[in-house]
Amino acid sequence: MEDKLMLMIPGPTPVPERVLLALAKSPIGHRSGDFTKIMADVTAKLKWLHQTENDVLILTASGTGAMEAGIINFLSKGDRVLVGENGKFGERWGEVCDAFGIKTERVKAEWGQPLDPEAFRVILEADTEKSIKAVIITHSETSTGVLNDLETINRHVKNHGKALIIVDAVTSLGAINVPIDAWGLDVVASGSQKGYMIPPGLGFVAVSDKAWEAYKASDLPKYYLDLGKARKDAKKNSTPFTTSVNMVVALQAALKIMEAEGLENIFARHLRHRNATRAAAKALGLSLYAGADNYASPSITAIATPDAEKIRSTIKKHFDIVMAGGQDHLNGSVFRIGHLGFVSDRDILTAISALEGTLQILGHTGFTSGAGIGAAISALNSK
Repeated sequence: MEDKLMLMIPGPTPVPERVLLALAKSPIGHRSGDFTKIMADVTAKLKWLHQTENDVLILTASGTGAMEAGIINFLSKGDRVLVGENGKFGERWGEVCDAFGIKTERVKAEWGQPLDPEAFRVILEADTEKSIKAVIITHSETSTGVLNDLETINRHVKNHGKALIIVDAVTSLGAINVPIDAWGLDVVASGSQKGYMIPPGLGFVAVSDKAWEAYKASDLPKYYLDLGKARKDAKKNSTPFTTSVNMVVALQAALKIMEAEGLENIFARHLRHRNATRAAAKALGLSLYAGADNYASPSITAIATPDAEKIRSTIKKHFDIVMAGGQDHLNGSVFRIGHLGFVSDRDILTAISALEGTLQILGHTGFTSGAGIGAAISALNSK
C-alpha cells in the first residue's frame, strides 16, 4: 500500500504530524523579526533539552558537520587527541582529525563491545606534561548498538584537567540522559534527524566556557563552520548564513512536543523500547550484537544473523517496514532496528510482529508462534 512506509532505522526517524505541518508553512525571512522570535524560543528550548546554560548553536548541516565543527573550532594542527573507536562513527572522527593534521591516538574496542574507561584513565594519568588536548567519544555507537560509558570516561578527562571532552551525541541527545552542565561536557554535537524528530538538515553544537578558551588558540581553517561566527549571531537570535528556515520552525514544534512529554519520560520511553526489542529478539532466537543490557543503546538494537539482508528485504516487501543494514564489514551479517525519536509502544509491537512474520516466511524455526510479541509486551509492561 502506498504511503504506509514505516521507518525503524537510526535516522531519519519518524516525524510527528504537527512537525510535518510546521514544515509545510510558507517560509519567512531569516532576517525578519518574526524569525528572530522563533530563534529565541528554539534556543531556550535547546538549552533545556541539552540540560545546559552554555551556548547551543544551530548549523545547517548534518550530524557529521556538527562533529567536524566541534573538532576544528577547538583544536590546532599537531594537537594530540585520543579518539575512542568501537564502531564506524568512532572511526570517522579519527579520520576527520587525520584530515586536519591532528595527531590522533586511537583507543579501540572490538565492534559490539563498549570502550574501556580504564584504557582512557591509564593514558590520561600518564600524560604528566598535559599534552593531550582532547578526548573524542561517540556516546551511542549507531553502527553496533553499543552505548559507551561517557560519564566515567568524562570523569577521567576531568581529572586530567587540561583536555577537552568532545562528544558525538548524535543518537543519544533527546533519547538518553546527557546532563551537559552536571557532567561538565565541553563540546556536544547532535543532528536533527534522530531524537529531535525532524528531517535531516540541522546540526547542533553545545559549547562550554572551557572550550571557548581553546577556540581562541585554534589555528585550523574554518569559515562556514566557524562557531565563533555562529555564537556572535546567536546572541542576536540569528545565524551568520542563511539557515533552513522551515526546519527551524519544525524544530520549534518538535521541542514543544518534547517539553510536554518531559525529559525523564523521554528517557524512560527509549529504555523501555530498547528492553522490549531485545527481549523479543531473544525470544525469536536471534543474536544481539551488543550482548549485554548494561551497554546496549536505548536508540538502536543491532541483530547478528547471516540472513540479515533477506530479513530486511522481506520485511520491507511484505510489511512496508524499513530496518537498517550493517555497515562496513558488518554489511550482510547485521540488521539494525531503530527505536529512536517519535516511536511509540504501538510501533514497537508492530515492528516485532512483522519481524516474527518475516522469520516465518523465511522458514526460521526454533521459536513458538507469538513468542516475540509476547516478550515485547511483557517488557513494555514491566516497571
